[in-house]
Amino acid sequence: MRTIKSMLALVLLLGLAACSSTQSLQEYYVDSAENPNFLSVDLPVSLLNLEKADLTNEEREALESLRKLNVLAFKKSGSNESAFKEEKTKVKAILRNDKFTELMKVNTQYGKATIRYLGDEDAIDEVVIYGDSDDKGFMLVRVLGDDMNPAHLVQFIKAVEKSDYDGEGLGQIGDFLKG
Repeated sequence: MRTIKSMLALVLLLGLAACSSTQSLQEYYVDSAENPNFLSVDLPVSLLNLEKADLTNEEREALESLRKLNVLAFKKSGSNESAFKEEKTKVKAILRNDKFTELMKVNTQYGKATIRYLGDEDAIDEVVIYGDSDDKGFMLVRVLGDDMNPAHLVQFIKAVEKSDYDGEGLGQIGDFLKG
């Protein structure tokens, strides 16, 4: 009987060890939502007011493949320097996961950014944009959709340019990072 209990305990330990200790991006969003250093905003694609815009068939198809945008922003201040470094390290560890494919890296005057995606090249389910600045903090944007393809992202940007979207919903993110 003791041997069976020992073997059961060993199997349980091996099972727990086999589970990934890396937090998923979704778990990170949920865990960070209550943290006062973060601002978390979910934006439905309908907020972009694209129903009335004069869109091409390709732009409409791109729009239909998108569901929502999740934005998570960490504002750095003098009092949260160590938390900033810790959270930045967590996010980078999550994004290094093999499930994410890097699409591109960008360096701007505002900071560094990477764009990654989950899914196949022809059927992207999630695009993740991560940017950070040692002065301001970092922002993580998840673009969620169904079977998006890279061409859809370009078409989506063109569609937004045609919309009468005035930044509603994004103002609080800008205010958060500025103030």
